Amino acid sequence: MACNGAGGCQSGCYKDEETTCDQPTTAPSETDSKSSSNLCIKCKLNDVVSGYGGIDDGRFCADCFRSNLFGKFRLAVTSNAMISPTDKVLVAFSGGPSSRVALQFVHDLQERAHKNFEASRDRSLPVFGVGVVFIDESSVLSIPSHEMEEAVEVINLIVSSLAPPRKELHFVPIETVYSSDSSDGKERLIELMNVVSDPTGREDMLLSLRMVALQKVASEFGYNRIVLGSCISRIASHVISATVKGQGYSLPADIQYVDARWEIPVVLPLRDCFAQEINMYCRLDSLKTIKLSTCPSSSINSLVSSFVTLLQEENPSRESTIVRTAGKLIPFHFNRIPEIIDGNVPLATRRRQKRYNLKSNESVSSESFCPLCNSPLDKSEIVDWSNHNNCRSSDTFYTSCCSSCQFQILPSDSTSMEKFYTDLPHSMVARANKVNNDKLNALREQIQDCLLSDGEDET
Repeated sequence: MACNGAGGCQSGCYKDEETTCDQPTTAPSETDSKSSSNLCIKCKLNDVVSGYGGIDDGRFCADCFRSNLFGKFRLAVTSNAMISPTDKVLVAFSGGPSSRVALQFVHDLQERAHKNFEASRDRSLPVFGVGVVFIDESSVLSIPSHEMEEAVEVINLIVSSLAPPRKELHFVPIETVYSSDSSDGKERLIELMNVVSDPTGREDMLLSLRMVALQKVASEFGYNRIVLGSCISRIASHVISATVKGQGYSLPADIQYVDARWEIPVVLPLRDCFAQEINMYCRLDSLKTIKLSTCPSSSINSLVSSFVTLLQEENPSRESTIVRTAGKLIPFHFNRIPEIIDGNVPLATRRRQKRYNLKSNESVSSESFCPLCNSPLDKSEIVDWSNHNNCRSSDTFYTSCCSSCQFQILPSDSTSMEKFYTDLPHSMVARANKVNNDKLNALREQIQDCLLSDGEDET
């Protein structure tokens, strides 16, 4: 039974074809169409939140927006086996919106795991541990002392206000990359940074030192994961800036969910989240953030970041397109969590890791890394050490670095290079020595069959 009125019946009645509906035909009012367009596309109950400029701007209500953003985070964590019940996770916290949301989401994940642990009868699955680290870079950046003191108080308040389980908080000056008991660490760091004249080089050098500091803290306190708050907006800027700086070969290593080239693997659970969404989440939940004063920069990184921001304002999908395009590059073998062989780890966790671990092309993997930025080296950048037996240590270090570091960071004259090498942290020098020794050992193995043993006659 259906109504076949000429204009189409709007009353929802059902009549046979021989009878027409007596209900007057009315068009939907302008008010009804406006109210329906303002409803959340997911729950269709609440009004949408809008004005933050993201790709989903004006589509979700506040509750659905929160669950959607957390869903992206949780999918990244589970699909890439970032966190298992036996892990001890260190969250790198700068105080900005991205690291604040990363901390909040890791806390929410831990809190749910803790509730499940308390509710279970056998309590077979432990709850992963969480720590927070703040790297104090005031020794090399122009940050007013009162701002840093206020930042320390705010960070203490943020971490202490999180519900149990308790999170250990670490405040680490960046000069501790030299040694915890070194008295001249700050002076050496300042002298090291003063040798680098290029603004882009200074930023890249500071980034390398920051990662060394994070690795040092994680290693000393027994953490086996480092969580960074890098979002898709920041990764999109890195894609372009790395391309401009000639880091195309190593680019796939930096944009994956997992980076296990370091002693402590680094994970990016917010890789699929936009900066606009993260800022909106902080406003909705009144998450406290901090922003330290820094001098304006004319570096490549800053210029590219401003450029990508303008692109995103024109088209909200630009950042996603950049990262998705770069994601077609084949990742390295270390862009996945190493397989778990510990028998104490639950079987379900090991199976999930084996299922979701990234399938990389082993032929693309490189065992040679830049001692300064730890980027994988292309074959053209790998030095033949058979011709460098009598070189100075500083010259050897220079030739071991990638072309980008040689151009942006390392000084060109030998005197400044010697000074730069002398002021480097021991971990970077040791990394270079290890690379050189590995190359010499590999060369020795290649010519082993041609060498004479001690008991053999030359004739």
